[in-house]
Amino acid sequence: MSATQPDPQQRTADSRRRVTDTIRSNRLAQVGVVVVLSLVVTAVFGPLVSPYDPVEQNLTHQLEPPSPTHPLGTDQLGRDVLTRLLYGARLSLGIAVAVTGVRLVVGTAVGLVAGYAGGWVDEALMRLVDTLLAFPGIVLALVIAGVLGPSLVNVMLALAVVGWASYARLVRSNVLALRNREFVTTARLLGRSRTHVVVRHLIPNVVAPVVVLATLDIGGVILGTAGLSFIGLGAQPPTPEWGTMLASGRTYLQQAWWLVNAPGVCIMITVLGFNLLGDSLRDVLSPTQSAHMEQL
Repeated sequence: MSATQPDPQQRTADSRRRVTDTIRSNRLAQVGVVVVLSLVVTAVFGPLVSPYDPVEQNLTHQLEPPSPTHPLGTDQLGRDVLTRLLYGARLSLGIAVAVTGVRLVVGTAVGLVAGYAGGWVDEALMRLVDTLLAFPGIVLALVIAGVLGPSLVNVMLALAVVGWASYARLVRSNVLALRNREFVTTARLLGRSRTHVVVRHLIPNVVAPVVVLATLDIGGVILGTAGLSFIGLGAQPPTPEWGTMLASGRTYLQQAWWLVNAPGVCIMITVLGFNLLGDSLRDVLSPTQSAHMEQL
């Protein structure tokens, strides 16, 4: 191994130590970690301990205010709001992770190919990326979801299509900076295949900025899913999704404030938590990428 390339295990250990030290010393990072962990625990275990069904109607308990029986009240159909929020957390987190995963895989693959191959391949792929980035993401997702029809699957597809370009541009910029480094040149001179160079030398060096972008992206996907569901293109009633709950509760805003406030606060806190965590990871794992990340 070339002396100019750090040992992968040592690099991983150093990154973990820096992340741990940053979380211990940065209160905003601690808040982000607490929020994200709380969301994960809530999504996994919350629905298991709730005594109510998220979709079963009970018209004798319509629009009841918060009480010991229903801590966040009930909605216009007598359903427990807290239970629906718990199921909505599982749904929102699952969608966000799935969409972000698709964006990450597709965007990283395109960025690696474009950056390492160069030439007309790079030019063609980057023009496609530029075309996607020329449109506001939420507007393009709105068009795609509107054409495909209202459903959660179509919303996930729309958000995945419009989001991978940022990963491609980020990965490509890193590959362009790395492909002429000594350890990559040495690997090529030793007769290593392109696959070996990409897997052994390029991918480990682009993981950090990609992880940072993905962490920040999860909050954006949750917000985008809720927004598209709010206007009727995403989850359809009676699915307990936060955006759908906001849409159905706005009619009763004056007489039942908790119907809108509860899912709204959940969305706000969740997005804030992932943004705080992502910012902290960016400062630790990829401080030189801050300018690039802000442009995406």
